[in-house]
Amino acid sequence: MNRVILIKYGELTTKKGNRNFFINTLYQMILKKLKNYDVKISKDISRMYIEFNDNEIDSILDRINHIFGIHTYQVAVKIDSNEDVINQAVIDYVYDKSFKTFKIEVKRSDKTFPISSMDYAKKLGGIVLKNKDNIKVDVHNPEMLLKVEILDRYTYIYSDTFYGLGGYPVGTQPKAMLMLSGGIDSPVAGYLTMKRGVKLDAVYFEAIPHTSIEARNKVIDLTRKLSVYTDKINLHIVNFTQIQEAIYKNCNGDYTITIMRRMMYRIMERLAKRYKGLVIANGESIGQVASQTLTSMSVINEVTNMPVIRPVACLDKLEIIDIAKKIDTYDISILPFEDCCTVFVPKHPVINPCLNECLFNEEKFDYNKMIDDVLKNIETIVIKEDDNEFSNFL
Repeated sequence: MNRVILIKYGELTTKKGNRNFFINTLYQMILKKLKNYDVKISKDISRMYIEFNDNEIDSILDRINHIFGIHTYQVAVKIDSNEDVINQAVIDYVYDKSFKTFKIEVKRSDKTFPISSMDYAKKLGGIVLKNKDNIKVDVHNPEMLLKVEILDRYTYIYSDTFYGLGGYPVGTQPKAMLMLSGGIDSPVAGYLTMKRGVKLDAVYFEAIPHTSIEARNKVIDLTRKLSVYTDKINLHIVNFTQIQEAIYKNCNGDYTITIMRRMMYRIMERLAKRYKGLVIANGESIGQVASQTLTSMSVINEVTNMPVIRPVACLDKLEIIDIAKKIDTYDISILPFEDCCTVFVPKHPVINPCLNECLFNEEKFDYNKMIDDVLKNIETIVIKEDDNEFSNFL
């Protein structure tokens, strides 16, 4: 008997006239993620079918578990839609399974099959009882729920349903520019942004020698963790040293973080226009730090008309940490290498900044020229999940 992975779409099926676009995008993503495996992938309007080499099943399922757009999947036995074949396949399927109670559900999509769904479920239940000892039927809370789906040509038998990541496949929405630091929040924000089908470019602000090469490598590793949910992520590295030093030399100390973030937003908007990003995404969480009060967000956001999405804005820190652990970024994020958002934090950062005070301080140095210089020297790294070329960058 051949085995096949059945992919069910979930939210994708709500797209009506655009359903084929969403399904085809998921199909292309699965093709990319499984390109090195011996698989055959086909699709229809309601599900996708992946035929595979049994020796590769664990690795293939791990890949599937990192693809957005999949609601559920099953590993099923695929057989001909013939009654005798199905009867024997059910006997073989339960032979080495351990259970004391069971239920069989039959879905007869092919109405030319000679037995109704309910009658055939009863018949198959009798066959199982006859061929396996010490078991009984429990229609309310069975240990094993065996499902038999009869299509016109093939029948699929399975008992376990697994949940995928849900959401939309990456590529069904245009690009966002993610402000990626070495902290816990921004990788989670990137993950949640991609879950809605959004492509990502990541932007990292460094201030060498105030920040270290280890801090850069940390962000590269975080980007690689995020890349397992898509095909690749471009990481743009911004040399922020000159601007950051000018801020700390010329500006009110309590306002340094606010003004620093305003400069970052200006640069993010320019980069978004250069790399065709439609929005800025970041890991800001309301009230978590001084620059993330609503007043601070408003004053910082004033420098750009570009939409800013904040996927973790209404999550508390423990909720964000739970997601970080789930996506395997937490242990990297807590490595003790500071980025430019933390290395120069003042003792008393303003939590309710005044816009006019920001404008007054920003007039003390020519930040526009500095931003122009920064944008001439952007370093870009293309990061893929299996590419370790940059693990020891520089």
